[in-house]
Amino acid sequence: MKIGLDTMGGDFAPKNEVLGAIEALSELREGSSITLFGDESLIKAICAENNVDSSRFEIVHTTEIIGMHDHPAKAFAQKTDSSMVAGFKALSSGMIDGFASPGNTGAMMAGVMYTVGTIEGILRPCISCFYPLVEGDWGLLLDVGLNADCKPENLYQYAMLGSLYVKGALNIENPRVALLNIGEEKSKGNLLMKAAHAMMSESKHFNFVGNIEGNEIFTGKKADVVVCDGFTGNVVLKMAESFYHLAVTQGMEIDFFSKLNYESYGGTPVLGINAPVIIGHGSSSPKAIKNMILITEKMIDAKLVEKVKDIIKQTALPENTDK
Repeated sequence: MKIGLDTMGGDFAPKNEVLGAIEALSELREGSSITLFGDESLIKAICAENNVDSSRFEIVHTTEIIGMHDHPAKAFAQKTDSSMVAGFKALSSGMIDGFASPGNTGAMMAGVMYTVGTIEGILRPCISCFYPLVEGDWGLLLDVGLNADCKPENLYQYAMLGSLYVKGALNIENPRVALLNIGEEKSKGNLLMKAAHAMMSESKHFNFVGNIEGNEIFTGKKADVVVCDGFTGNVVLKMAESFYHLAVTQGMEIDFFSKLNYESYGGTPVLGINAPVIIGHGSSSPKAIKNMILITEKMIDAKLVEKVKDIIKQTALPENTDK
């Protein structure tokens, strides 16, 4: 499989991106390779400085950069020789199997919509994040920021997408899916959560186990996948990441807290679209870039896109209530 990496989009580009790609080389599965999109001379110089043969990568030379402060849609449309645009073109044409970037998030989402698009039948794509469990395994939280306002049918589809992703990425045969709420009873929560609970309880697409409260997320005793709207998910994610930074500033070396560092998972998969795409932090370190590449490899290997399409073809999913 071919994994594409935007080397020019992050705050420390292209150095951290190339160093992360170098680190990933030794951990990729047999048959996997990395294609780097960016300034070829800079990429080769960084490889040379680190005694790495640049021929171990396929390099697609580009001359433009979409910056963090560029207008997402305009930049993607106008900077046609940027590393990000080149990466999406390669993804949509089948030249690469998955694409990762720590660049402008808005431009990445514009790229998704302009090129690979949303899977037919999926109302809204979402972004997800792995989080550590106290027993040493991992869980998945989604949405973590793409859609602040959701409807019950959106949460239903996030549950389906999360369940399929965890099956492939974590090899959990029948993932337990829970709805993040303010109480375990089905009568708890706002109108959205009550309606989503009722809809998800009837599902044959995933193993719904009911509501879960915030204090149960990291125990892993109840759920492998936790579903919520993007507003709530982003608050949970940022608070969890703050525990890591608090531990560092207080001089505490706690393995669990270290796993809350975004570097441990590297990037955020966009689920519900027609190709594997991972969005990373703009300030990604080489370690984060390495893990972003590895999670892209897992996403490709899981064949999530094909599985979602198969389910949609076979079964009628909840439709948009606005129709």
